[in-house]
Amino acid sequence: AATKLASAEKLMYFCTDQLGLEQDFEQKQMPDGKLLVDGFLLCVDVSRGMNRNFDDQLKFVSNLYNQLAKTKKPIVVVLTKCDEGVERYIRDAHTFALSKKNLQIVETSARSNVNIDLAFSTLVQLIDKSRGKTKIIPYFEALKQQSQQIAAAKDKYEWLVSRIVKNHNETWPNVCRKMLSSPEYQDYVYLEGTQKAKKLFLQHVFRLKQEHIERRRKMYLAMLPQAFEALIPDLEEIDHLSCVKVEKLLETKPDFLKWFVVLEETPWDATSHIDNMENERIPFDLMETQAAEQLYEAHLEKLRNERKRAEMRRAFKENLETSPFITPGKPWEEARSFIMNEDFYLWLEESVYMEIYSKHQKQIIEKAKEEFQELLLEYSELFYELELDAKPSKEKMGVIQDVLGEEQRFKALQKLQAERDALILKHIHFVYHPTKETCPSCPLCVDSKIEQLISSRFIRPSERNQKNLLSDPNIDRINLVILGKDGLARELANEIRALCTNDDKYVIEGKMYELSLRPIEGNVRLPVNSFQTPTFQPHGCLCLYNSKESLSYVVESIEKSRESTIGRRENHLVHLPLTLILVNKRGDPSGETLHSLIQQGQQIASKLQCVFLDPASAGIGYGRNINEKHISQVLKGLLDSKRNLNLVSSTSSIKDLAEVDLRIVMCLMCGDPFNADDILLPILQSQTYRPLPCGGSSSV
Repeated sequence: AATKLASAEKLMYFCTDQLGLEQDFEQKQMPDGKLLVDGFLLCVDVSRGMNRNFDDQLKFVSNLYNQLAKTKKPIVVVLTKCDEGVERYIRDAHTFALSKKNLQIVETSARSNVNIDLAFSTLVQLIDKSRGKTKIIPYFEALKQQSQQIAAAKDKYEWLVSRIVKNHNETWPNVCRKMLSSPEYQDYVYLEGTQKAKKLFLQHVFRLKQEHIERRRKMYLAMLPQAFEALIPDLEEIDHLSCVKVEKLLETKPDFLKWFVVLEETPWDATSHIDNMENERIPFDLMETQAAEQLYEAHLEKLRNERKRAEMRRAFKENLETSPFITPGKPWEEARSFIMNEDFYLWLEESVYMEIYSKHQKQIIEKAKEEFQELLLEYSELFYELELDAKPSKEKMGVIQDVLGEEQRFKALQKLQAERDALILKHIHFVYHPTKETCPSCPLCVDSKIEQLISSRFIRPSERNQKNLLSDPNIDRINLVILGKDGLARELANEIRALCTNDDKYVIEGKMYELSLRPIEGNVRLPVNSFQTPTFQPHGCLCLYNSKESLSYVVESIEKSRESTIGRRENHLVHLPLTLILVNKRGDPSGETLHSLIQQGQQIASKLQCVFLDPASAGIGYGRNINEKHISQVLKGLLDSKRNLNLVSSTSSIKDLAEVDLRIVMCLMCGDPFNADDILLPILQSQTYRPLPCGGSSSV
């Protein structure tokens, strides 16, 4: 049946976006007059209204229901504004509905969009009985389900925004067009509307901008200590300045604009400078922030701590220089208790003090050695009565030490007895063999300086041609294994070292070679006694014996060494040059026993295919029959072997000696205040100056 309804100028709404914005959308009004009505939604406002009595409203609703009931059409009571509902009003409305037969009631909230669809679907089901019965959900349970649905839709929408929007400069219209077809966007807009979707977008963009600004701020703050180090590294300049005064000081520095940029608008994070990625200079107004002030204070503290640590270093050095307990060669463990205090430990690590102490020890040891060398020169008469070979016996060494023992310069090296004894032996060798190699000032000997000066002024053509050949680092080095049991190897190694210069150099045929010795006295199959190591490639072996047992040890060791290299790619130890020497103590009888040892040695040398050297006729250092001639002979043999193996470059042919026009003899003492350059300059600048082809390295 048709029912006449009056609803003049009542607008029809289709979307929540139109609420409050009716003029912005197409306006559709409810039609007046006769309509075909299938059912009614009877709405009851359960919120607390201003100047409104709910009982009166309920009475009006009751009368209206009575009128609608006459139409025999389905009716559903709808409680509106339940999000602000009063409990009593809701309870009374339910009581009203229960008083009517089969009257359905639905709790709704249009603002929260809760149960709105349920109200209509309930009425539709009453109209069309063929539809399934709709379950009516209470408001708060429906609100909970709605909230969960909105939260899930919001999470999906925020994920979509974060995936699409990566830059804080993106705009809503542009992003909205990109998301329009996405179900995540459509679902959220359906539930919450476009304005809330835009709001979430703006929140995301704001968050991106803040993250971008924070990254830039961290970058600037990380650069600020470097700027301080470059512009204000001097503590005296800024020690008592506040941060404000330091800002003015920074502007006066020549490199100020290299580190900072002064912006026309401030603060920097509210300007377009945040997007200027090419300009990484620090905005100067950042200095006004608390973080910058803290970094400036940290810079000040760092400079003060560095000054304090430098003061501690100086104080420690002064303690070392003034302390009577610090003597050459004293270990750190013994000296620590005399010079360390709590302040030292407070400011620096012990390793720093150990490094300073080590350098100080090196200085005082060098000074003590120089003073001891002067002492030896002062007591030159002690060395006049030595034998021609210049090697003192143990008795003579005892006499020398007794005479020098009362001298403070001798006592200064008390903890370095081995080095002190070596200095005595080197001095003795210098007295009887005064060359640049044995000079106590080596390598600062005047002879060496003159040779270096002449060689640097003129390079021979043959030397130019052989420059590449002589670049081999092994060409001027001799690696010698000394094999012998019962102390023979170590003793001979010490004697050879006494003949070397301070830096282990040995002179052969007027040329200096670096000599590296490896004494072996145990089982050669053990790694510690191996002929060859990763850092030691032997060029030859010197085999010593003084008895049948020691000769057997030599033979067994050579055979074991050769066996260990069989089958290897590098088996050069099989062809290693060997020299066998008989060593007998001074005073031993030279009768049948000596003759027998010589014969046995010659037989073994023939078996091993090596050189055999007869024992020296006169006893030498430490009572052994090995002299400098033997050593030189062995080393020359090794050099010949190296040349045959192309390890040493062959020298070019020597031209005939040119006629000498003028000979000048000069005498300079090591340690003279005159510089060799000043003395030789007039000669070296001469246009006719040339080196002698066959002369020494100091002949021109």
